[in-house]
Amino acid sequence: MRIKGKVVAVQGPVVDVKFSRAQDVPNIYSVIKTETIDKEEVILEVAEHQAGNIARCISINSTINIQRHADAYYEHTSIEISAGDVLYGRIINILGKPIDQKGDIDSLEKFPIRKPEMGSRTKVDKSKTRSFEVMETGIKVIDLLFPVVKGSKTGILGGAALGKSILTLEIIQHIVKKYQGSCVFVGIGERIREGNELYYELLKHDVLSKTMMVFGQMNEPPGARFSVAMTGITMAESIQRKNQDVLLFVDNIFRFVQAGAEISTLLGRVPSETGYQPTLMAEASEFHERIRSSQEVGGSITSVEAVYVPADDLTDPAVVALFSFLDSILVLSRERIQLGLYPAIDPLLSSCANLDIDIIGRRHFQISQETIRIFQRYEELRRIVLVVGIDELSAADRVIYERARKLQNFLTQPFFVAEAYTGKKGEYVSLAQTLEGCEAIISGKVDHRSEEEFYLIGAI
Repeated sequence: MRIKGKVVAVQGPVVDVKFSRAQDVPNIYSVIKTETIDKEEVILEVAEHQAGNIARCISINSTINIQRHADAYYEHTSIEISAGDVLYGRIINILGKPIDQKGDIDSLEKFPIRKPEMGSRTKVDKSKTRSFEVMETGIKVIDLLFPVVKGSKTGILGGAALGKSILTLEIIQHIVKKYQGSCVFVGIGERIREGNELYYELLKHDVLSKTMMVFGQMNEPPGARFSVAMTGITMAESIQRKNQDVLLFVDNIFRFVQAGAEISTLLGRVPSETGYQPTLMAEASEFHERIRSSQEVGGSITSVEAVYVPADDLTDPAVVALFSFLDSILVLSRERIQLGLYPAIDPLLSSCANLDIDIIGRRHFQISQETIRIFQRYEELRRIVLVVGIDELSAADRVIYERARKLQNFLTQPFFVAEAYTGKKGEYVSLAQTLEGCEAIISGKVDHRSEEEFYLIGAI
């Protein structure tokens, strides 16, 4: 049964719909449909209840040409999308409609993108102990210092033009090919050019058939950019239900928070003292709590999220709010980009909860700790060398200084997705080769080689 209301106000993407009776007012996140003068359908999602039987809604598509007193209908549903194997190789929008001009998507299965709160009670099966399965990415610096564990959340943090998207693309390319896994890519508030490049890059490297894509682009209303994250996680859950492991790539989760701040302002909520929405933590957790391994269905969701850092300020409240949900934090540094070190991950600013002797094994743990120790000492020596020159260092310090520079160069790598820019063929380096190379540098076996020989190479 359709319940009819009337549009009483439109302020940008915010639309007020009035119903005749209080019991007719739909619940939060319900869908209301109305039409413009040109008979184009507009989807509204209920965000607040106002006095006088008014549902204040956020529009998912453009509100241009909606007339006052236009009819609006509520059909007792939240946004639902088709999911399942039909989405492989396809690009959809937040409503589950295809935007790749490859025809309609026919699926009998429909899933609501919003879930009721899960609560804090979980069933613990004492017979099942959690096992950690490390996934090899083929990228030296990540495998060595920030191992990706199945079911974990990894964040790639960086300001503008530091290579977050390229690094994300390279990880997709390596992991999907090696593990033959399924992958969901969620583009939140990014440029259309990037979506286009991603599509052709995946096609070129033959991983499109195992990838589902959903985009809420920069030119869309904040409602679409905000809810597209929920559409993406719903797609990942639909794969997980089939007892499959799924990789969830999000570019860019900061835009999700930013869209939430825009919606909050449009609804007239008073911002918190940091300038962001008062519901910042709740919104970030609503998304991240759904990224988990499930013992009931058996599959896991492993996420890699790009996080834009405004003005390279890691203390930004939105970035700090996202920190608490991530197991690994890879910080990209502008200084390393200027030195030509790609990927520009700063090992001293970054951290990883999976760098544990029980997860990665004794040999890997010792090599990674020794690498970090050398980098820390190098940072101290580098400042001294800038002032007095390398000749003033003691013999022991000079050895550490030179080994650190070789390690720094060895942890750079030519990417497959950046072949057009670097002119070098991409390299996949296994974890064994990475550990071998680092061990050779740390132990002094390659002290006779110059540091330039280690720059942008694969294995030693």
